[in-house]
Amino acid sequence: MSEERSLNFLEEIIEKDLSSGKYDSIHTRFPPEPNGYLHIGHASSIHLNFGLARKYNGKCNLRFDDTNPTTEETEYVENIKNDIRWLGYSWDNEFYASDYFETLYGFAVSLIEKGLAYVDDSTAEQIAASKGNLTEPGKNSPFRDRSVEENLRLFSAMREGKYADAEKVLRAKIDMAHPNLLLRDPIMYRIKHEHHHRTGDAWCIYPMYDFAHGQSDSIEHITHSICTLEFIHHRPLYDWFIEKLGIFPSRQYEFARRNLSYTVMSKRKLLQLVNEKYVEGWDDPRMPTVSGMRRRGYTADAIKNFADAVGIAKRENMVDLSVLEFHVREDLNKKANRVMAVLDPIKLVISNYPEGKTEMLELENNPEDPAAGKREIPFSHELWIEREDFMEHPPKKFFRLGPGLMVRLKAAYIVKCEDFRTDADGNITEVICSYIPESRSGSDTSGINVKGTIHWVSAAHAKTAEVRLYDRLFKVEDPSNEDGDFKDYINKESLQVLPAVFIEPALASASAGEHFQFLRKGYFCADTSSTAERLIFNRTVTLKDTWAKEQKKG
Repeated sequence: MSEERSLNFLEEIIEKDLSSGKYDSIHTRFPPEPNGYLHIGHASSIHLNFGLARKYNGKCNLRFDDTNPTTEETEYVENIKNDIRWLGYSWDNEFYASDYFETLYGFAVSLIEKGLAYVDDSTAEQIAASKGNLTEPGKNSPFRDRSVEENLRLFSAMREGKYADAEKVLRAKIDMAHPNLLLRDPIMYRIKHEHHHRTGDAWCIYPMYDFAHGQSDSIEHITHSICTLEFIHHRPLYDWFIEKLGIFPSRQYEFARRNLSYTVMSKRKLLQLVNEKYVEGWDDPRMPTVSGMRRRGYTADAIKNFADAVGIAKRENMVDLSVLEFHVREDLNKKANRVMAVLDPIKLVISNYPEGKTEMLELENNPEDPAAGKREIPFSHELWIEREDFMEHPPKKFFRLGPGLMVRLKAAYIVKCEDFRTDADGNITEVICSYIPESRSGSDTSGINVKGTIHWVSAAHAKTAEVRLYDRLFKVEDPSNEDGDFKDYINKESLQVLPAVFIEPALASASAGEHFQFLRKGYFCADTSSTAERLIFNRTVTLKDTWAKEQKKG
């Protein structure tokens, strides 16, 4: 985390706590529920929690909130760990809420013994109906005054599996007229006869989030439990349980969630996209998941720089996707080698260059990084160039190829268009040029100045690859806030597949995840499924923000 900016409100709290002697060191945690893949919002939280621990020489735990066996899977656990490592963080301890099931059960028994919890036979609908609302108090359950002995017996029987799902629950006994509806006798335990990914069938009662979370923090002696703003109304309940149990007083703090435009951040909605095949999977490069962004070619540094730039706030806001893309470009500009790939090819024939001759030319790998060095690329009689780089009737300020026009071939020679050929439909199939031998890049003695430079690939040496052009998954800024089903707003042009793109031969050895700048075309990376036999490259981001321009056209 940057030392040059002013402190955010959480850093101010931590520095005050440390300077006052309240804590000798801080202890944070990242507590994901393993019911899906992490998304960009989680990445910001990871960066915050692990970053604060790193900055203040504290510790950060990874704790899986695995209290709902219905939706949780080991696959999600492993993916979450991989994502955190990829972001550049390691945890001091790895815990699971399920590690504490016996301890949490004991806490619940303690509250029953204190007359602060009771077993309720009411249905979920009856409990909801009795809660009241913001202007009307709730009504006490008819089971609220059960004796301590009866509650202990019933709760034990719940654990032993003597009741069906939802037949009984354990509730805290607080105040059915409390102005905060979450404190109107909240449910602490429910019955679920489900196989748990870690504890198997050892338990059939599971603690609710509000009962498990604060107590897990306390068990681990978490000093600063940092949540998103949606949990601000849960804080009094968090504090109530800790106070009544008399355990380590962990403290909850809230920051505003960062919503990202042109996507959805709800795990439930992301799961819908996966299950209903709107995307290839959780790691589809159009998804806002960390896995999807990694596969698309986003870097960990870019994501962390984005999180720092957006900052920590107390009010939720919508962050435009272009801000994240800006940081991706900034980072890849420093790291990605420049290579040549022709996405929409037409043939360029150099009439006065000897057929069969191959000349090796030097191209700088990355002008932003002198240490990246140079590489050799083959040049020959026939090349592939972009179709858009030739016009039969070019306008005045067209500085590429057209009849009689001259252009420089990147790292090579100046060529002049002498002729062109078309097919029966009038489509350009071949451009015929002459080259100026004295104009070779790096040793140009021709005295000719041209305004345009285009990229190319030697036809004799080119490799073929599939290129996937990814764009925003949704057509509207906030699909969750639109009328109707959010899936109605999916951008059907969010993926364009180019099956036969010509690339320079060096790219044939690209490894999965390796980043490149395709000159004049954008930043790309080799897909995770790319092989030597079938090369696949994903567009990470365009060279410039073209989305706003396209929207204005529309």
